[in-house]
Formats: sequence, structure tokens, C-alpha cells
Amino acid sequence: MAQKKDYYELLGVVKNASDDDLKKAYRKLAVQYHPDKNPGDKVAEEKFKEIAEAYGILSDSDKRQRYDQFGHQGVSGAGGGGAQGVNMEDIFGSVFGDDSPFGSFFGGGGRRGGQPMRKGSDLRIKLKLDLEEIANGVEKKIKVKRYVSCNSCSGNGSKNGTSLKSCATCNGQGQVRKVVNTMLGQMVSTSPCPTCQGEGKVVTERCDICFGEGRQLNEDLLSIKIPAGVGEGMQLSMTGKGNVPTRGGIAGDLLIVIEEEEHPELKRDGSNIIYELRMNFADAALGKDVEIPTVAGKVKIVIKAGTQSGEILRLKGKGLKELNSYGVGDQLVHVSLFTPTIINAEERAMLEKIRILPNFQPRTDKSERSIFDKMKDFFH
Repeated sequence: MAQKKDYYELLGVVKNASDDDLKKAYRKLAVQYHPDKNPGDKVAEEKFKEIAEAYGILSDSDKRQRYDQFGHQGVSGAGGGGAQGVNMEDIFGSVFGDDSPFGSFFGGGGRRGGQPMRKGSDLRIKLKLDLEEIANGVEKKIKVKRYVSCNSCSGNGSKNGTSLKSCATCNGQGQVRKVVNTMLGQMVSTSPCPTCQGEGKVVTERCDICFGEGRQLNEDLLSIKIPAGVGEGMQLSMTGKGNVPTRGGIAGDLLIVIEEEEHPELKRDGSNIIYELRMNFADAALGKDVEIPTVAGKVKIVIKAGTQSGEILRLKGKGLKELNSYGVGDQLVHVSLFTPTIINAEERAMLEKIRILPNFQPRTDKSERSIFDKMKDFFH
């Protein structure tokens, strides 16, 4: 599968471009690549759809923020699909309007019966993940209560879905036009019909199941695919898994906010994992094979003889995958020597003997690098 192109590059704008700059760039390119101007040109048609998708993401402040932070992964539906379920009709209807010839390519500019396609409200949930799930990615099944279309009336709110008639006020258009005479001539404005609230039809007999709402509260079992490398506070989206509006329209989105559960032994630092290995003096002096936890399970490492307190060991590739990247972090093992606070008489006698031996006296060796220098090597 071909790699997606950068949305800013597709529109020919800089990353900090204003909303007006985005709209101007998009309009210019849409005119250039519109299929009506390039009949039979598949390349132009594909380009037309790419810039429409790019504008659909960047013109939405929330989606643009996620894209800037996480790239295409941040705006791809967690349940699959394209970039945030971009609705081409909404894009072209909002930019060019109903009367624009560009609306014809996508079904009249994304309007139904002369009115804007209504969208239901979004839902937001919090999803807790442990460090192992974050490291490997996971598929979660969750129950979500949301409004779905009424099965009895197919979402239009009428009894059996057929008790409807065309609105007499707007003649089924869903909008009323008003002409105002000004010194510059006649000005025509449109607004949603006050009788049918822009729906174009009125219910003559309400549905017995949803009482005219056109929707019912339902509990859905959804499967959510979480990519490896997500972090605390990150927000993923499942297009069309939010609430449907009353009496027809498209469903909102389900927004999934990630929460990290604290691991009892491992700490996260970006894509790296930090583990504190506490050892006694004898093991550090003589060396020892020890078993430590990682996000992939237990591993054995060799602690060489003479290991110093504060030394940091790096386990390459034992950290977390970097989201939207092929990179993988490391696990950093921080060696900390344990000093007992309670000792018995026999232990005291042994320590008294060795404390005066030459090899147990601290040395100031200028050739040895300080702990601060060693830390810089690992974190820079």
C-alpha cells in the first residue's frame, strides 16, 4: 500500500498556514483538478480526491491538531477505514455551495433535499491500557451506549416509516428563500424551513417505538484496534460510531482517550523503558546473572564484576515502538546498590574485617567518567 502524502504538501501550504490560506489553496487546486475540467483523466481525479481529503482534515481544528502531533496515524479511524472518514460531500458543499458546478460530482454538494447533511453528536470514552498492551498494540472489545436509527421507522420518526408528507411551507426543499430589496439590488437569503426544521417532510403519525425521535438508545459491542506506541491523553477516533441525530443524518464519531496504567516495576520515558535494579554489594563486586522484567517478558542479563552504583545498562530494542514510525526505544537499567539498615553481630564482624582492606577503599580516579557524563550518553 502506497504511503500517504503529507497533507500540507498536497495543498502547497506551510504547516502554520491560516484557515483562510488553506481554503484559498484548496479552492485553487480543486478548480485545477476537478473531473469536469479533466474528463477521463484518472490522475487528475485521484489528485482531486487527495486534496479534498487533505482539506477535510486540516480544516477541522481537532483533526488538524491530531495530524500535526501524530501524522496520518493520528487521524485514521481506529476501526479501519480512510483518513477520519472524510465526507467528500460535506467538504464540497461547505466550500462551493449548492449552486456551484463542483457540487454535481459529489451528489449536489453534500446536501440532502436542499439542506445540510446533519451530523449527530460525538461520544468520548476513556480506555485504560497497561504497558504491555501499549508496547504491542491491542484489540479491545468495549460496550458503548449510543443512539442508533430506529429499526421500526428507519430513522424518519413516522409510524412504520411511511407516515410522512411533503412540507407545504417549503415544498419539500427544507429551506425557505427570502428576497430583500436593497440599494444594491435584490438580495436572496435562504434559511431552514421553520415548519419542518429543514427536513423537507413532516410526520403525520409518530412511530410507536421511538415516539417520533427516529432513534433509539442501544448498547453496541465495538472492537477497537489500538496501535502500538500510544500514550497518555492521546485521542483516537472511530468514524460513525457516535450518536445519530434525530430523524435522519449521519452518526457522530466515537473518540477514545488513552489512559496509561502504572506498571509496578517499569517506568516509561517516551519510547524508552526505565528499570531500577537494586543489588547488594557482594553481587555487584563479584558479578552475577540476574533476571529482570521487560515489556516483552523476563530476560536474563549479566552484571559484570565491579559494577558501580548508578551505572546504566542499555538493552537495545527492548523499549516501545514509536507511533507512526519504525523506530523502537530501549530499556535502560539503572543499577542501585542496596545498603542494609539492620545487621546482626556476625555480619558486623565480617564487615569490620573487610572495611579496612586496601581494595575496599574508595578511589578518586580521574580517568573514570562521572555519573553525570554517563547519563548524558544515554539520554542525548
